[in-house]
Amino acid sequence: MKKTVSIIGSGFSALAASCYLAKAGFSVTIFEKNKTIGGRARQLKKEGFTFDIGPTWYWMPDVFERFFSDFNKSPEDYYKLEKLNPAYSVYFGKDDYITIEDTIDKICAAFENEEKGSSKKLMKFINNAQDNYDVAIKDLVYRPGVSPFELVTPVTIKKINQFFSTIKKDVRKAFSNDRLAMILEFPVLFLGAKPDNTPSFYSFMNYADFGIGTFHPKKGMYQVILAMETLAKSLGVTIKTENPIDKIIVDNGKATGIIANNITYNSDIILSGADYHHTETLLDSNYVQYSETYWEKKTFAPSSLLFYVGFDKKLKNVNHHTLFFDVDFDVHAKDIYDTPKWPENPLFYASFPSITDSNAAPEGREAGIFLIPLAPGLEDTSELREQYFNKIINRFEMLTSQSVEKSIIFKESFCVNDFIQDYNSYKGNAYGMANTLLQTAFLRPKLKSKKVNNLYFTGQLTVPGPGVPPSLISGKLVAELIKKHHNNR
Repeated sequence: MKKTVSIIGSGFSALAASCYLAKAGFSVTIFEKNKTIGGRARQLKKEGFTFDIGPTWYWMPDVFERFFSDFNKSPEDYYKLEKLNPAYSVYFGKDDYITIEDTIDKICAAFENEEKGSSKKLMKFINNAQDNYDVAIKDLVYRPGVSPFELVTPVTIKKINQFFSTIKKDVRKAFSNDRLAMILEFPVLFLGAKPDNTPSFYSFMNYADFGIGTFHPKKGMYQVILAMETLAKSLGVTIKTENPIDKIIVDNGKATGIIANNITYNSDIILSGADYHHTETLLDSNYVQYSETYWEKKTFAPSSLLFYVGFDKKLKNVNHHTLFFDVDFDVHAKDIYDTPKWPENPLFYASFPSITDSNAAPEGREAGIFLIPLAPGLEDTSELREQYFNKIINRFEMLTSQSVEKSIIFKESFCVNDFIQDYNSYKGNAYGMANTLLQTAFLRPKLKSKKVNNLYFTGQLTVPGPGVPPSLISGKLVAELIKKHHNNR
């Protein structure tokens, strides 16, 4: 008799885990609360426009390849990848930007153009980042965060100092030019922490950025979710949407099932890819591992205010990915991490997928996604959303020297309240828990419950951490843990 696994949620980590478990012979059912699968990576379609609601950056293609190859497949079996050139541009003022292209040679030239002699320093920095990438992404992140000794290898012992210095310290030591330093500090924002609170070892993100590059799946990031759904179903996984979980049933310290839509489903193993904090609220209090105080003390990655905008014309002076760093990065970071409040002058990011992908908007029109990073747990009202939209659109028009406000066909917004409502996200965080030194590997919430047998967790609040590639890896790690603990014969 096959052992049964009930999986809560259908984001990247849950879908990845479902594939590995089904392949190992488990009978797997996914329960998703929303109408469509994908968790944070859902899609919005409106008036001929298509937006990725969540992640828009496709980095570390090797992690995706490694995932699909575990099933004798490749990403190309499901979707077409295009390497972006330019990868992105960064605005520092009106008509003043630096463009990051698709090869390290071109990026070196851009750095030299900004500051003579900087390309030599950049190559030294990127070579170290590549070294870290080889250690981290090809090895360390595939360890389950069970023991501190997982981090102790002959290579990491040599790199021990890089766990106690920070990205900011290293970057600022090598680069006095503020603009170049900001570009090198930007990738760690994907890890959810400030550059001055992120260990130097995480410079592997810079190699992902400059060394490997930025890609776009044709028809958007949601194609990756659809690919994983196709794979999961081909392996026998059942997916039930519009099935929010009311309770996890525990009998004598052992998870035995779930209640969804008032129906009880008995199960040998429960795996939650939903928000970790929320999942524990589905248990009786004596089975909760992590107290409210525990979560309160943790450094969470930001939430976001997002806008999905349909424009009735093509826009000028922007790339597929465009960052707006024309205001003080440190001040905005303080408003996120130190004294949480709505930022006076926010940095923001914009994505225009229709520049690359005709599927994103009707001909002659542009799809725009705008994102402002925010502290989780802030007050979120329609008045604040409107106020901040006007702030960034006015700045956008000034910086890119064009008028766009009158060309807006529609805009939809998504913020703290929506993250809570749609994803049961703790304080409405967007990216999970930050990868600071004290929240790395074995110091993150565990994949396996310490209090309930047969209850497991996966996703961005556990190992390895925030981001799409780490979520895929998290699904693999938890599946391996389950296989180890539950011989499926």
